[in-house]
Amino acid sequence: MKKLGKNAVAIISIIFIVLIGVGIYFLIGLNEDKDPDKKEEVKQGNTTNFSGIDVNSKTRPFAVMINNHSAARANHAGLQDAYIIYEMIVEGGLTRYLALFKDVDVEKIGSVRSARHYFIDYALENDAIYVHWGWSPQAQADISKYQVNNVNGLAYEGIYFYRDTDLDVAYEHTGFTTTSMLEKAAEKLNYNRDTNKPLLLDYSTESVDYSNLDGVKDATNVSIRYSSSVTSSYEYDAENKVYKRFVNGKVHKDAITGKQYTFKNIITYQVYNSNITGDDKGRQDFDNLGSGEGYLITEGKAIPIKWSKDKRENQTKYTYLNGEEIVVNDGNTFIQIQPTGQDLVIE
Repeated sequence: MKKLGKNAVAIISIIFIVLIGVGIYFLIGLNEDKDPDKKEEVKQGNTTNFSGIDVNSKTRPFAVMINNHSAARANHAGLQDAYIIYEMIVEGGLTRYLALFKDVDVEKIGSVRSARHYFIDYALENDAIYVHWGWSPQAQADISKYQVNNVNGLAYEGIYFYRDTDLDVAYEHTGFTTTSMLEKAAEKLNYNRDTNKPLLLDYSTESVDYSNLDGVKDATNVSIRYSSSVTSSYEYDAENKVYKRFVNGKVHKDAITGKQYTFKNIITYQVYNSNITGDDKGRQDFDNLGSGEGYLITEGKAIPIKWSKDKRENQTKYTYLNGEEIVVNDGNTFIQIQPTGQDLVIE
């Protein structure tokens, strides 16, 4: 057998060293891929982060009744930290909000107002702990009937709720709470803090392309009239891809931060409301079971959608016109449930 020359030995040595290096690099790569701390980015499907909240979390949200009386509006606090807010009509042509908070620490929320029975439907559809300060007779009856986990300021003022007596408003507009107070209340009342109910909406971490869907139109300015007393409106901020919120033409801002409220998504549709027969306060009833059409408004576009809700405790289903479940852009959402016959302007 012929011996290898010095040059051949050198070449073989170099090849051997290269192969070893490639093998080490490959093994390091495998170890990096198996790093338990390395997280894959998820594109969509209720597994992203939004508004600082982990949507994989099984923590039940708090659903807080928010006062939207004109005297209370300038003192709104904490709403930017809610991941969903509903707005619905109440007596006197006014509206109230139901703000949902999940896995966030909010130092001031409110002002908190009394329950109305149809708001309970939206606490139930999110498996939320319902937070209110007082109640209508209808809401009191339904909270008992449906065994709604709730925290009532009438029972827990000075414990899980407090009065901001520095405000120059009527006493009824001075009630507030915090998420830490509500956590203590839930523990004291022995409420289950976990849920198996999925999130109401399906979120995408990347901007959703809606351009091929039927009926899509531009949505730079949106005006949603509830009554002669309340109109909610939005202007699209194209740079930050959010909608800036206004009430009755005035900037809607947080009393603590001084910043204007902004929302990534708006869902709007109409349902029929009427006065409750025999109610001395003119309280409203709400025909919110059934189906209809509305819009998903996000990133400068308005997309026609359908909604349906078959039971009070069941989640509202939102679909495109073709029947597929909607996917919303990653961010907070304002759900505007408007009375029928009121003006909706999208331009």
